[in-house]
This record gives sequence, structure tokens and C-alpha cells, in this order.
Amino acid sequence: MKPVTANYLNAIVLIAAGLYGYFLLPLGPDEKRSVTALIPAFSGVVFLILGAIWSSKPKVAAHIAAVLALVLVIMCVNRFIKIDDWGAKKYVFLICILSNLLALVIFIRSFIQARVVKKA
Repeated sequence: MKPVTANYLNAIVLIAAGLYGYFLLPLGPDEKRSVTALIPAFSGVVFLILGAIWSSKPKVAAHIAAVLALVLVIMCVNRFIKIDDWGAKKYVFLICILSNLLALVIFIRSFIQARVVKKA
């Protein structure tokens, strides 16, 4: 998979997860909707913007996307660990973690391949 494709896939997954988490996730009796549930959706929009500039500035877009994916993995893992029950909320975080990890691996592999080609 090409890095730009992984970027767009990650963006779509994050937007869907954020919107699901905010609008459709079942709430407990004492819970209210929190705007922080939209953080993945906002991050997904940033990934879409990075995808749009990818063709004109691929190095910049790829590096920003990699750093953002790493930050999101750390944030999601931190929150994932704090949730005790295996409910819908925990699965949303798991999907975000897997999506960002996949994108991050693809970004890093492309960085390594570019370095090898540059040295050759």
C-alpha cells in the first residue's frame, strides 16, 4: 500500500470512529457527550488535508502524518488502557490504534525505502 493511500484510509477510519464515538456511542446514565470524542475526527480531517498536499510536498506531508499518527497511537493506547470493560468505547479506541499503527508502519517503510534508493 502506498503511503498516501494509507493516509487516506487512516483519515476515513478516524473520522468514522470520531463521529461514531460522539453521536452513536451508547452513554451511561451519568455520562454526557464530550467534545473530546471528536478528536479522532478532527485528526482525520488533518490527515485529509495532508493527503491533499501530498503530491506537491510529499516529504513534508509524510513526516507530519507520521508524527501525528505516532501521537494518536500514544493517546489512544493511554485511553485504551484506562477503560476496564470491553464495550463499544474500548473497541473504538482499538480501531483507532490499529489504523494509526498500520499507517505509521507504512510511512516508516516508505522512509526506509526512500533512504535505500537515495544511497544506491
